[in-house]
Amino acid sequence: MSAPTALAASVERCFSASYAQARERFLAAATACRAELRSFGLEVRGAEGEALATDVALIGAEGAKAVLILSSATHGVEGFCGSACQLALMVDADLLARAARSGVALLLIHAINPYGFSWISRTNEDNIDLNRNAQDFGGALPANPGYAELHALLLPAAWPPDEANRHAVADHIARHGALGYRDAVSKGQYTHPDGLFFGGGARTASLRTLEQVLRTQAAAFAEIGWIDVHTGLGPWGHGEKIFAGRRDAEEVARARRWWGADVAVPFAGTSTSADITGHLASTIYAACPDARRTLMALEFGTVPFEEMVDALRGEAWLRQHPEAPPALAGAIRQTIRDAFYCDQPAWQGMVLGQSRLAILQALLGLAGPAD
Repeated sequence: MSAPTALAASVERCFSASYAQARERFLAAATACRAELRSFGLEVRGAEGEALATDVALIGAEGAKAVLILSSATHGVEGFCGSACQLALMVDADLLARAARSGVALLLIHAINPYGFSWISRTNEDNIDLNRNAQDFGGALPANPGYAELHALLLPAAWPPDEANRHAVADHIARHGALGYRDAVSKGQYTHPDGLFFGGGARTASLRTLEQVLRTQAAAFAEIGWIDVHTGLGPWGHGEKIFAGRRDAEEVARARRWWGADVAVPFAGTSTSADITGHLASTIYAACPDARRTLMALEFGTVPFEEMVDALRGEAWLRQHPEAPPALAGAIRQTIRDAFYCDQPAWQGMVLGQSRLAILQALLGLAGPAD
């Protein structure tokens, strides 16, 4: 089989058309790998009436001293990409053999946000962004006055927005700059439950499930690497390696030794991502307190930031207007899907190649000497 033909076959069997298909493929591949499987269901149903669950596959745990976590669909609709990366790993005999020889277990967490994956939404069933939800809700929550100023503009009375609304948004960007707009919109906010990037008022069921998985299936390992797959930011097809750990110089240095000097650090201003708090990966510090942890979000670019935000604006409007005509609702859902998943072989091939490299680098890092 030629290289282009092999790539096309790999793309076709890894990138699924729906959450239901992705889940079926994940469970089948995990079973073929003789993984230890666990499933954590949600009470709500999926877009096709299907059961929703976060499925967890642990591969090669016996005798392993380290574990690599690969997670998908923290932001539901981004699961088309993340699930494909997980499936590609489970059918990659060479990577599986390298992990086994290195004494590294694999912990694959499929569809952290299954609701969003199924319903083509970035948020969960309560419009909560799981990557802003890991907060101490007993204390003061981060303020985001910039978002409060924008909220009414972001969610207009009618969709699509009229020219006056678009002019007002453009004027805000002109006054505050592109980075000011990015931060106000996407850092996370805790005051407008119907708005964008809402972090919630309490820890979600999905976040509590993740914490349980980490405590019961990762905490026993001395070394933990974690790649959380995302989409939506950056140049088309480029996988930005975003440091996802604490504000700790040693952790940043280790991540760069593993994945390269181009690992971006949001709190240093070197990432396309805003410097957020309450991100999901931070749960590992309490759940796995004795391990050495090296964390990275692998973010694949799709569309320009303003287009991505417009897609989220449309989705937020649709949640408020379930009576919307079916044609309009369908168009909004398609726009969301296109903003976070590029159904094109070239983009998909770029994703699988960069994902494989990041996994290989993590395996080498986990198998190497302590530093």
